[in-house]
Amino acid sequence: MNTETLKQQWFGNVKNDTLSGLVVAMALIPEAIAFSIIAGVDPMVGLYASFCIAVVIAFMGGRPGMISAATGAMALLMITLVSEHGLEYLLAATILTGILQFVLGALKIGQFMKFIPRSVMIGFVNALGILIFTSQLPHFEGAGWAMYAMVIGSLAIIYILPKFTKAVPSPLVAIVVMTIVAVSTGAGLKTVGDMGELSSTLPIFLLPDIPLTFETLQIIFPISLALAFVGLLESLLTAQIVDDMTDTVSDKNKEARGQGMANVVSGLFGGMAGCAMIGQSVINVSSGGRGRLSTLVAGIFMMLLIIVFNDLLVQIPMAVLVGVMVMVSIGTFDWSSLTRFHKVPLTDSVVMVVTVGTVVKTHDLSKGVLAGVILSAIFFVAKISKIHVEKVYEESTMTLVYKVRGQVFFASIENLLKHFDYNVDAKKVVIVFSEAHVWDDSAVAALDKLVLKYREHDVDVEIVGLNKDSSQLVKRLAIHDTLSNH
Repeated sequence: MNTETLKQQWFGNVKNDTLSGLVVAMALIPEAIAFSIIAGVDPMVGLYASFCIAVVIAFMGGRPGMISAATGAMALLMITLVSEHGLEYLLAATILTGILQFVLGALKIGQFMKFIPRSVMIGFVNALGILIFTSQLPHFEGAGWAMYAMVIGSLAIIYILPKFTKAVPSPLVAIVVMTIVAVSTGAGLKTVGDMGELSSTLPIFLLPDIPLTFETLQIIFPISLALAFVGLLESLLTAQIVDDMTDTVSDKNKEARGQGMANVVSGLFGGMAGCAMIGQSVINVSSGGRGRLSTLVAGIFMMLLIIVFNDLLVQIPMAVLVGVMVMVSIGTFDWSSLTRFHKVPLTDSVVMVVTVGTVVKTHDLSKGVLAGVILSAIFFVAKISKIHVEKVYEESTMTLVYKVRGQVFFASIENLLKHFDYNVDAKKVVIVFSEAHVWDDSAVAALDKLVLKYREHDVDVEIVGLNKDSSQLVKRLAIHDTLSNH
């Protein structure tokens, strides 16, 4: 990367990057605490993770302006490990997760992103929007009118203020204004302080206190592998979404390596594994954050808030942060996907709905994406397995010509074979493949079957028009050429 690009990524948008970083820092705190509670660890484990990961990824990541920290998708995978073996094993699993991610990044895992269809990406985004929204609903349980008033007030500021000025990010203004209102009116609302105790100490370097044995590796490896894949999947999809939002490109393999390094550092400083956060990344981008500085500011300011402004921070009402997260869920959801429903192919709509449904049902992003990709592959195979065969009989030479059009592979051979009639009054059959491609062993076996069947009926067979790749495959695998002609 040249100096000019690096300078642009760090100092090309200083004011907006700094302000949006402040907003993200405030949104990171309740999320990190909530995800720690999900995983069954102390709130500071999530906060230390968010600080370490955000700071490291600011320097090492491949997507400027993207926010990485402790996440819900990762926290869900840690529950069993923490409950059965404790925090030290989680820290070791976090370090191993980072090592696996770095290796996958070095092996250029980013290139596999091209195999995830747009309909799956949209489903992933919409599912995240729904999950972010539903994760805020528990805050309303048993809440009075003051909670609703604060959320509505926060959303009003967030959406109305930008119409008058964009000098300061509206979510930051909402947090400051509504905190002052809550404190001055004594509304008695739940605050950030009620989410868990926040200590005012910096993370310290510590190696996990576990036995370095093969048995330990057996315990942590399956969890680390799952964390590595879910983390990379969410990070690379988020990078793609931020690419689209900002009309820029990012280095997905560098991002994967950066995520790996960030998780190793997190585990060594008492933090849990994390990855890119689509919610906070959307907050950052929509607040004007574009460069690496915004991610660094978010991480450092979050830690600063905990250490220096602990007394003020604990007074921020959860209602304001709920309002910010509702704004994130609305901004994350791809509303145009609903209006395009009748325009896009039915199969794409089905894939999107299945992806959303699987993620919302299982709360597991990787399962939703996997279901979407598999379904897309099935639909794609079904679409391209249609074979067209045109039959022409030349009376003068008693030759029957079959012209094959389409892709010949395992899913289309049944469709291909049904077009051929073996009881024919012809001396010769010519099968023309100039508008077809032979892809695999199943296709070659089908050609063998055709040739051998006609020979059984004393009919000469000639296959013509094979392109170079198809011809090489047939020569390598076919058995019919080795048998004598009748």
